[in-house]
Amino acid sequence: MAYITHLNLNPVAPYNFDLSVGIFSWRDPQISEYENGKFWQVIRVNNKLILAIIEATGTIDEPELSIDLNAEEKLQKKDIQSAENTINTIFSLDFDLKEFYKYVASDPVMSKLTRELRGLKSHATSTIFEALTSSIIEQQISLIASRSIERHMIKDHGEKVKIDNKTYYAYPTPESLSKLTSEQLRESGLSLRKSEYIIDIAKNITAEKLDLELCKNYDDASKIVDKLSQLRGVGQWTAHLTVLRSMHLHRAFPADDLGLRRSVSHFYCDDKKISADDARKIAGSWGKWRGLAGFYVITGFLRDIKI
Repeated sequence: MAYITHLNLNPVAPYNFDLSVGIFSWRDPQISEYENGKFWQVIRVNNKLILAIIEATGTIDEPELSIDLNAEEKLQKKDIQSAENTINTIFSLDFDLKEFYKYVASDPVMSKLTRELRGLKSHATSTIFEALTSSIIEQQISLIASRSIERHMIKDHGEKVKIDNKTYYAYPTPESLSKLTSEQLRESGLSLRKSEYIIDIAKNITAEKLDLELCKNYDDASKIVDKLSQLRGVGQWTAHLTVLRSMHLHRAFPADDLGLRRSVSHFYCDDKKISADDARKIAGSWGKWRGLAGFYVITGFLRDIKI
């Protein structure tokens, strides 16, 4: 038997739910999926697993979300509030895009992209550990390959919740991964080195030698990148990607990312090969919004928007 709690949330407009969540789904119904206008994913609040099923019931300019929280036990008031806060964080519901749109309005490319992608908000992981683990897995391999590996890791080592006789998986916690050997984690498809990096970080967290969530207290993305870069196996690219994925700090710009450089080149350099420094120079005109602008550029490239 599943206990269901219903919520209605009103994101800050403009917000295009379909566009924003469609590109983030794992496309695995046991992890997260977006299908027929509904997105679902397991979230962890107060050590409880909740299957959140979210549907847009409003418009881009008057957005409203209808949310069902499904759990194996009745949720307390504090659980419901924590779940609401987590969903707000993951989907950037309180973020106002208008200042960003105004800032890049004089850039012909960005002006077109923001019109075509109006209401697109970036997604975030619920914890920095999840973003960091994901970014480590992606090092030097394709997104398709890394997603496949990460999917196996989630199902091999993530906690399960059963709702209406269906099994869903949450992202593995530092506690669960810290108990593994490198060889055990390798069985999910990771390399030996990446397995060692992730387990080492997980052990430091569980031993209370490392608290990644404290990074959320910093407004300066460069300080967070410097702090993360001190961890074994974490370079500038991984650190920047982690910041973008977990904290919505839009100054972070992973210029070493080939996909990002390819997208920037497509819109600004006639698809010519560009360096990381070239990408940074172009991003300089986007000011404090360069990370978010880069996200719009990548999305525009993937959706084949014509400028």
